[in-house]
Amino acid sequence: MTEKEKMLAGELYDASDPQLVQERRRARDLLRALNDSRDGEREQRASILRELFGAAGEGVLIEPPFFCDYGTNIRLGDRVFFNFNCVVLDVAEVVIGSDVMFGPAVQIYTATHPMEYQPRRAGQEFAKPITIGSDVWVGGGAIILPGVTIGARSVIGAGSVVTRDVPEGVFAAGNPCRVLRLLEPHPGPAHPLSG
Repeated sequence: MTEKEKMLAGELYDASDPQLVQERRRARDLLRALNDSRDGEREQRASILRELFGAAGEGVLIEPPFFCDYGTNIRLGDRVFFNFNCVVLDVAEVVIGSDVMFGPAVQIYTATHPMEYQPRRAGQEFAKPITIGSDVWVGGGAIILPGVTIGARSVIGAGSVVTRDVPEGVFAAGNPCRVLRLLEPHPGPAHPLSG
């Protein structure tokens, strides 16, 4: 397997691999153009986003500055909004549904490192994908850690550190982030938090 194939498969890989370095440089060049663009240059920004992301729906809006590793591993639905200073470390796939809002300085990390020092010292790392359902609002300064899934219609409180999955239709906050209450009646089978 190539280092990129290992990376995308969630296995240990070498981030200094020349192909990966080149792909990160490509993303940095596109991000520089995005982050230097002006508010009135909507078409220019839309063109950059189409080139940067693996997929982006209609009406995606990003307030610069924005930062990511590759961009190609990010898949966005329609009407996704990132406020200022957001970071997405997309070493693994990041899938975001439609009508999702991110407050300023939200950080999404798929990248992680081994607990043992020897592979860390050797420069090896790995990643776990992140999925965020539609109609989610993530408050400013929240951090979403590797492997997390956030269910549709949920709200993550500002400053939260999301270390594990969050179900649909709940308000969750804190460090570590935990479910505080239901936001709406859950259709279908009983919600795991009701009762």
